[in-house]
Amino acid sequence: MSTRRVVMLIADIGGYTDYMQFHRSVLGHAEAATTRMLDKVVDAAKGFELIEIEGDAAFLSRDVGGLDEREIMDVVTGAVVALHRAFHAERRLIELNMCPCGSCNRTKDLTLKFVAHLGEAATQTIRKRKNLVGLDVIYLHRLLKNPVEIPEYVLVSEELYRSSESASGELPVHEVPLDLEGIGPVRAYYVDVGDIAAPLAEPTWPQRIGATFAMVGRGFPYAVGLQRRRAVAASG
Repeated sequence: MSTRRVVMLIADIGGYTDYMQFHRSVLGHAEAATTRMLDKVVDAAKGFELIEIEGDAAFLSRDVGGLDEREIMDVVTGAVVALHRAFHAERRLIELNMCPCGSCNRTKDLTLKFVAHLGEAATQTIRKRKNLVGLDVIYLHRLLKNPVEIPEYVLVSEELYRSSESASGELPVHEVPLDLEGIGPVRAYYVDVGDIAAPLAEPTWPQRIGATFAMVGRGFPYAVGLQRRRAVAASG
């Protein structure tokens, strides 16, 4: 199985578990909201290939063949800005639609963080489904467990940071030591996404009306099912 040099990126929704648990009574709307936001994230990842949707995260990659080493960090930063903007534009649209349910309104609690790594990976195909495999893929996922306390950030491995250090030197970068399970002590570097994010325009009324119709009825079957289960439990 041959390997190739790739830059890998995970966009991970923060607050997802609490959001889904709190809004289980309107699960249709909660699922529809997160699906729409992840769809927009994937659509905005120009030049990157979607490897897998991992629950509340999108795992993306891009071959770096043909890219100058100094361009790689610019590619990652550009993708982060585009994905962050797409996510929050859709999140804000869902939040401001005219559905009265708490699920739609509380999308404002959701955030988006990123981890990125430069390394070697191979493509594995099982039953016509492709995936990336290799130690560097594990490395990338281990980066998600880190002590960074700000809600929205992009954390890059030392391999990625050093490959384009001249470009990343223009950003307000913070170093953080990590001890990755199965890998050991490493260094990584993070930036507050707020320092590089693009400004957002507020949704227009036609957009809000369209978003309302898109969400209408999505949670009704779940709410009715929950009410029936409660009624059966009470009568039993």
